[in-house]
Amino acid sequence: MGILDELIQELSKLPGIGRKSAQRIGFYLLKIPEEEVIRLASTIESAKRKLKFCPICFNLTETDPCEICSDSRRDRSTICVVEEPSDVIALDRIKEYRGLYHVLHGAISPLDGVGPEKLKVRELIDRLKGGEAKEVILATNPDAEGEATAIYLGKLLKPLGVKVTRIARGLPVGSDLDYADEVTLSRALEGRKEV
Repeated sequence: MGILDELIQELSKLPGIGRKSAQRIGFYLLKIPEEEVIRLASTIESAKRKLKFCPICFNLTETDPCEICSDSRRDRSTICVVEEPSDVIALDRIKEYRGLYHVLHGAISPLDGVGPEKLKVRELIDRLKGGEAKEVILATNPDAEGEATAIYLGKLLKPLGVKVTRIARGLPVGSDLDYADEVTLSRALEGRKEV
């Protein structure tokens, strides 16, 4: 195998990148100036070396604790539970939520051998025992694994005396009703708010 094939093979290991995309990226990297490739490689290496998990919320961070957990302006009475660090970025970007987060690092998926013990569930329970949080918002993905995780956490957390809520799910902005599936339409109706 030549070095070009090796490059394409390594790039195709990235999530969402098939062989064709890996080939395009590989040729792009070979076409741009060498200093840009070196800067990209250096940034990847630096991120891998410097980023770690926050000991409180398990989000990716360079500081200990992370910027969100150490921000005194955040509402400490709510904890939003998400599956991955990328979910924190997505939710924080909209600037609607000003509480804290807890990253599970996955979702319950028996078919993939992922049970609650492989997630940061025990750590969430330990955080809640401190008594500062009054509400836990379950913001897991609206797929089978995310739903199973939300149901499991709801049953587990209710006895702890905290309010447990689930984010509303429904139609994305700009979509048409006739393209939505039944589950999405049902959830959109369930999550409706008074106008």
